[in-house]
Amino acid sequence: MKWHVFPAGRMCSIRRALLLWMLPLFLIVGTLSAACSYWSYSRMVDSFMDDQMQQLAIALSTNQAVQPGRQNADRVLKWGAYVVQTFSRDGSLQVTSWPEAKVPMQPQQGFQDVAQDGRRWRVYLQPPEQPGGHGVQVLQSSQFRANLAAERAGFALAPILLLLPLSMLVLWGVARAMSIALQDIARQAAQQDEHHISELAVAHVPAEIKPLVTSFNSLLRRLGDAFATQRRFVQDAAHELRTPITAISLQLENMRQDVSCKEAAERFGHLEAGIRRGQRVVDQLLRLSRQEAGGADGPAIVDLQTQLRESINTLIALADQRNIDLGLVGSPQPAAPATLRCAPGDLRSLLDNLIDNALRYTPEGGIVDVRLLQEQGRLAIEVVDTGPGIPHDMLPRVFDRFFRVPGNGTSGSGLGLAIAQAAAQRCGLTLTLRNRADRSGLIARIESAA
Repeated sequence: MKWHVFPAGRMCSIRRALLLWMLPLFLIVGTLSAACSYWSYSRMVDSFMDDQMQQLAIALSTNQAVQPGRQNADRVLKWGAYVVQTFSRDGSLQVTSWPEAKVPMQPQQGFQDVAQDGRRWRVYLQPPEQPGGHGVQVLQSSQFRANLAAERAGFALAPILLLLPLSMLVLWGVARAMSIALQDIARQAAQQDEHHISELAVAHVPAEIKPLVTSFNSLLRRLGDAFATQRRFVQDAAHELRTPITAISLQLENMRQDVSCKEAAERFGHLEAGIRRGQRVVDQLLRLSRQEAGGADGPAIVDLQTQLRESINTLIALADQRNIDLGLVGSPQPAAPATLRCAPGDLRSLLDNLIDNALRYTPEGGIVDVRLLQEQGRLAIEVVDTGPGIPHDMLPRVFDRFFRVPGNGTSGSGLGLAIAQAAAQRCGLTLTLRNRADRSGLIARIESAA
């Protein structure tokens, strides 16, 4: 099983991973620092206090008349005042500075830790050095020593405790800055498309991420070159094909008057239909390549009513030729101006291809209605025909280039809907197709964003 630094799920984040790893480390370091500080100060306090106790005991043991000052419980227990006791050679208590400390004379010289009446004492005994002399025993509260060591350790630990949340805050801020930098790179990458490919900026990219961004820029350059090569190929191929197809079409037009046989005329008609279809494919390829090149016109405010009428007027001759009722349905003057900000050429190409597609697939004598709708703040255009429709399982494929629904018997290039879809995406519109529920036919719907 492979081990990962970043946990799965919601914790899969640089900021959360840093906190997950660094917070326990900081807590462990803080705890160890507190323990080491307490141990160090405890040793220092014990050493210092023991030395004072020893010096005091030795000094008092040479004094024949010992009269230690009286102490009280607050000074002894809270402030760590020394309790001095003197003993005769037989171990009987002679003088004490705090009678409540009932610690007997210890059996041997030196330092000892003694528990008496629920209190712990640090004890130093200096036995009598001369005959007739007295022994001196000095006591100090062990609890005072522990409190003093803890207090000093706390003072030393306070900066560390203050540094911990500050370090976590700085760490969170640095991680957030890294996250923002990554998100900015992601936004730049998301804005790339086949029409506008540019390299990502690396000026403020962290050094650890810069190789990734550099590699991605290299990939973008190669991708841009590939798209440019593809567009040039389509344009060159379409231009090269257009000239011979036009020449063949002219030659056929000249030959028509020489065809008198009925059977030859029928075959001649099939040949002309094939030439027209080839010419249409070339024209659509040229149009597609121009669109993929980004379009010559920039975004502008377009009046949809005017644009729809222009597209309908352009294709009305085809509708009359096929005896199809083509018209703009709905109120001629909407309550509010129906405008859209996009490239006029893209919108014109979108509408022309949808209406042309509807006219070609609608049988003679059919109807093609174009509707302009305003629904909940959104603009929508529907092109509704009375054609055969599209099988439900083939609807997702109709936007593929050169795909044609089999068995409809209608000539076409298979590029019209692909061109319309590309133009809709550049305009920020959504293009959907669905079959009519009431009868045969198709509804092509263009919808703006909210």
